[in-house]
Amino acid sequence: MFDMDLPWWEFIVRGAMIYLALLVMVRLSGRRTISQLTPFDLLVVMLLSESVSNGLSGGDSSVSGGLIIAGTLIVLNGGIGLLSARSRKVEAMVEGEPVLIGRDGVFFDKVVRRNRIGQIDLEQALRESGCARHEMQCAFLEADGGITIMKRPKAGD
Repeated sequence: MFDMDLPWWEFIVRGAMIYLALLVMVRLSGRRTISQLTPFDLLVVMLLSESVSNGLSGGDSSVSGGLIIAGTLIVLNGGIGLLSARSRKVEAMVEGEPVLIGRDGVFFDKVVRRNRIGQIDLEQALRESGCARHEMQCAFLEADGGITIMKRPKAGD
């Protein structure tokens, strides 16, 4: 149960390598991947987790090895969070930045397609903001995958 098949440091190296590789893959997959998870997205996350489990543990099923891997992932996550909080460049690299996807009632088709945003998502964002398309001043795809609509100010404001 506590006897490890691999040296302790290998669990740390494996955990760090998998964490960094998945971080890059998630960032490259786009903002909409991390926004609201659909059942399909949840399935992908679960299968992704299962696909890297042997890579993390190297076939070791000991409690000690699992705790070392878990600790490594938590420390890496905390470290990346700390770096992001202290450095704007790291934050932009890890978290991303908002993207302007529309202005003056018009969505930019190329930008919308590049970010894999569906027409239904755009219409939903307009409804949630209580804004008709002709009232839209700007629309942004936020770093977390959400869509923010800014309403054009009324003449009396």
